[in-house]
Amino acid sequence: MTYLAEGASNQILLIANDLLGQSLAIQLNSTDRSLEVLLNEEKLTRHPCTVIWNVDALEAPDAIRLELRKLQQFWYPAPVLLVIPASSRLNESELLQFDCPGLLQDPDLNTLKKAITTLRGGGRMVRLKCSSPKSEMVVQPTMGLADWLLLSGLQQINNDLQCVESQLSPASKSTLLIMLNKGRRRELKTAKYFLLWLWGPRQVLIKQNLQTNNSSPTEDSGTSITLLDKSPVSVWSAIKNRINAEIKHGLVNSTGGILALESLNNPRQKELLNSLLLQLDQIIQKLREQEITEVPYFETWLAIQPELRKQAVREMIGSYVRLPWEGALTPVAEKLLEISSLEDSDEDLPSPEFMLNSLVLNKTIEVNGQFLSPDDPRGLIQLERFVSNWLIRTSELVSAGILGSCGEWPELRRYLLNPNLISTRELERLRNQLNSLNRWKSFIQRPIQIYESKRLLYTIKEGAISPIYVTEPRDEELRKLDWLQQQVALLVEARDALAPQLQALVKKVGDLMVVILTQVIGRAIGLIGKGIAQGMGRSLGRS
Repeated sequence: MTYLAEGASNQILLIANDLLGQSLAIQLNSTDRSLEVLLNEEKLTRHPCTVIWNVDALEAPDAIRLELRKLQQFWYPAPVLLVIPASSRLNESELLQFDCPGLLQDPDLNTLKKAITTLRGGGRMVRLKCSSPKSEMVVQPTMGLADWLLLSGLQQINNDLQCVESQLSPASKSTLLIMLNKGRRRELKTAKYFLLWLWGPRQVLIKQNLQTNNSSPTEDSGTSITLLDKSPVSVWSAIKNRINAEIKHGLVNSTGGILALESLNNPRQKELLNSLLLQLDQIIQKLREQEITEVPYFETWLAIQPELRKQAVREMIGSYVRLPWEGALTPVAEKLLEISSLEDSDEDLPSPEFMLNSLVLNKTIEVNGQFLSPDDPRGLIQLERFVSNWLIRTSELVSAGILGSCGEWPELRRYLLNPNLISTRELERLRNQLNSLNRWKSFIQRPIQIYESKRLLYTIKEGAISPIYVTEPRDEELRKLDWLQQQVALLVEARDALAPQLQALVKKVGDLMVVILTQVIGRAIGLIGKGIAQGMGRSLGRS
């Protein structure tokens, strides 16, 4: 078929069943007179500006991917917009494998018009909804052993208290029974206070976990990606907007452990995260302005991290806040930077090239063995993970430095920390727990993760900090471990090497014990019993 070559095309080819296609074409044509939506390619007079394919069901995803690839090749350079139904047994990662500029799940008319405009401008748009409650497993936040012990203990005590109160509510005529119930109630309340005193700040973490479990998903939950074009600037803008939307209402710890970031009150948490994201944005812009064509900036990136954290602290606190220090009002930001240690580094932070190569140099990014462009939704989500991990880990370093300074500057606690950490005892308890946890991670968990080629990343999803593990080669890090850490990895290797032999030995010993018990001892007992029976028979016969 021959199309007219001159002029920009305003024709859209809609591939859908007859009834839905006619209804949708009428609505689009009536709302936007500049577009001409056609259901038959024979009626096209120009090459279409967009191809919309509405799929009724996703029962054969491989066939859909194959047909989608053929459509994109045949109608190139027109972008293809794939519309899928609301109900689907495929998860988000499987849906994103439908590699096309537009991917909408059960869109309304306004979303469809916005997607057409975005695709005609050379951008991308993805709108995926949450899975239905029937096919979705509710993932509860991971809870550590100490948190579980505290929560289960409190629940048991509360249940017993309710039973005791129910027996006391109607006044009993038995004085002895009343005294026993009151004594039991007093014991239960004492046990509850002892648990809270023993675990200290963990009661706050338990409340946050309970709030997370009881919270309902928001209406805007799902995957929403909009790129005005395919440049690194648009990719970074989309990532930044997605992270800003996640942290604007505060974050909840769903890692199952303790984070130093939790010690800050909610306003300071959000200001710190926003300040770090702003600093990262400025650094990426400066790197783009330098027009770097190679990768020599990694050392520079590492060198500016301490200064980046200091500037984030200044932005978080502000220039005009003053608090008493040794009897005189002192600017908080500068004094805090003077007494804080922000030079530490996180050894588990991945190399910056994973995110900077794509955000600055527009290079491809590896996702599950595939090299994808940064504007691909799967590549963009992977970049967002690296940025979120950097944001959380950097905020942890800053928060740990602030915690140490609050021990020297008590007046600072009310302004920066949670109310329960104003007490010196609770503050020192939390610091000791964090130090113990960091030593355990450094000497035990990290060598094992390196040996298993796993890396822990912190992601931000639906207002919660969640851990995920990615598999990547870490042999170079394994060789650089200290002697003690290498011994931990060696123990894991020895366990893997000896486990099959130990299992075989246990099996052989078990088989041998079975033979001894059945063939030797069992037969001997049987012969003895038989001899006794025969002897008793002869004795009875003679008598």
